[in-house]
Amino acid sequence: MTILDRFEAAFAACPLVAILRGLTPGEAPAVGEALVGAGFTLIEVPLNSPDPLRSIAILAERLSGRALVGAGTVLDPAQVAAIGAAGGSLVVSPNTDATVIGATRALGLVSLPGYQTPTEAFAALAAGATALKLFPADVASPAALRAHRAVLPSGTRVLAVGGVTPDGIAGWRAASADGFGLGSNLYRPGKDAADIARDAAAFVDALRRAG
Repeated sequence: MTILDRFEAAFAACPLVAILRGLTPGEAPAVGEALVGAGFTLIEVPLNSPDPLRSIAILAERLSGRALVGAGTVLDPAQVAAIGAAGGSLVVSPNTDATVIGATRALGLVSLPGYQTPTEAFAALAAGATALKLFPADVASPAALRAHRAVLPSGTRVLAVGGVTPDGIAGWRAASADGFGLGSNLYRPGKDAADIARDAAAFVDALRRAG
């Protein structure tokens, strides 16, 4: 099974990406177990975290077969190879950069670039993006996503990322969001694993209720 096949299975199981900005390698095992225990199958460690590649390696090994792990805030094609070497499968960016997307697809990894406008969305898809990240979602709106859907190719997956809460999931799902990236409302540095597990379960429950 390829990484892209594994992503399809993980996304179908739970289209929520845990964004662990600020995670340290020491926290990684407990945080990863808390998330997987709640039902998460996709985990992102932004590259502006302390020693992110080490955290990615720890999580990828520990959660192998249970979750796909990767990096966020990927801004340079040179970073993509390092992510893959660490065992990462996901390459998530805040922007649309065709060179990063191309490097990601060349290694068979999952490309999730950020976009805000239809122009950026089409550029990302033309470069080979696996799915799109509407970012920051808290300065867009479900209405904006509905408008984008009028022109995006059928089957394009869009994740709303930024400021999403459990209470907001239903509105975004009604506007056709396929998934979500969850940051500070789920994880902050130093947050206790039990609290992470509780909040992760609340997001999973909200997703199930929204349908």
